[in-house]
Amino acid sequence: MTKKAFGKKNPNLPFHPAVRAGDFIFVSGQVAKDENGMMFCGTIEEETKRCIEAVRRALQSAGADLQDVVKATVFLEDARDFGRYNGVFAKYFPDGMLARTTVEARAAISTKIEIEAIAYKPE
Repeated sequence: MTKKAFGKKNPNLPFHPAVRAGDFIFVSGQVAKDENGMMFCGTIEEETKRCIEAVRRALQSAGADLQDVVKATVFLEDARDFGRYNGVFAKYFPDGMLARTTVEARAAISTKIEIEAIAYKPE
């Protein structure tokens, strides 16, 4: 099995936004950023939307999209935001055909949410 990296790598970080290993695509933790990679700070709903869109961009760079996600891990800065984040998440994954874990954890940078994902998309 070969690995291939995708997405624009930040020169200061030792990883890529997405890596394909066989039929699986692993998306590194994504935070609320715009298309130009600029951090965004807003409500949990706004940050969740931008975070999921960052996951989508990473997936698309590897030839996949959100419907290919089979597992998501979500890190919330404050568990009290769960209901509001979950409402936005449900709009992006309306059929709920994925496994998901949500934990309360503080990120290494200032953000309300971070999402990593695994997608299945045969080559």
